[in-house]
Amino acid sequence: MKKFFFLSCLAVLAWVGASCRGERQQLQPKAKHVVMVGIDGWAAHDLESAQDIPNIRALMANGSYTLHKRSVLPSASAINWASVFMGVPTEVHGYTKWNSKVPDIPASFVNDHNIFPTIYSLIREQQPEAETGCTFDWDGVKYVIDTLAISHWEYIPDSYVDINKNCTIAENYIKQNKPFFYTAYFGTLDESGHEHGWYTPEYYATLTEVDMAVGRIIQSLKDAGIYDDTIIIVTSDHGGINKGHGGMTLEEMETPFIICGKGVKNGYEFPDAMMQYDVPATIAYVLGIQPPQAWVGRPVMSIFE
Repeated sequence: MKKFFFLSCLAVLAWVGASCRGERQQLQPKAKHVVMVGIDGWAAHDLESAQDIPNIRALMANGSYTLHKRSVLPSASAINWASVFMGVPTEVHGYTKWNSKVPDIPASFVNDHNIFPTIYSLIREQQPEAETGCTFDWDGVKYVIDTLAISHWEYIPDSYVDINKNCTIAENYIKQNKPFFYTAYFGTLDESGHEHGWYTPEYYATLTEVDMAVGRIIQSLKDAGIYDDTIIIVTSDHGGINKGHGGMTLEEMETPFIICGKGVKNGYEFPDAMMQYDVPATIAYVLGIQPPQAWVGRPVMSIFE
């Protein structure tokens, strides 16, 4: 018993020593691939009235989710997508305006690419041969993902009016490259919210189109032969009210987070408090990537069996 206690103490001291020296601990990945579908302007309140979203409903039934993930303030796109990729709130990464293309205040720390470390940065550093990708139809995403760290990224500007184009590119990329981590970003729902208003028939019709894109991406994972070893995440940056957002109402601040795949609990609405900057921490946890000391996001671990 004394020997076991002594060895346990040595193990703890070794772990503490490594942590103090900044050495990375080997993390056990939960899956070989993560695919994230980012839906701009998707409020959690949408799910109360949305009818024709069978693919999103299936992910919720077969995975875990929360409808209370909160935006950082203000609830605007560039700010919140920065947190989704960078693991910190706006005060740390420096993006403070809805359409920021550079940090509005200096970031507290930057990497070799002169940007606050993103999930893509960490993957490139720790898994340099890993295939990563990102496609998006709003150019604001380009400034918060660290494009220099990504194997392939593509901006599809006219996908606002033709979501099929963005979706087809995403499908082909997944089937051809079987990425370690990939993000398919769709801004068309946010566009509909600003044009027609949140929770309008036109808005819900656009949500149905996005749901069909989710279904096609899921099928592409099956076609690529990696579905069984992939974790799928569907999430958003903010909701809306009337035809705008940026305030402190829950309609604008609360967004869904849905995660489904290998080892994830089925039909589990988890109670953990979650913020935008917890998303990349969860992705890193799934892929066995060590987060940097500068991140404040925490992985949601209760969702795994």
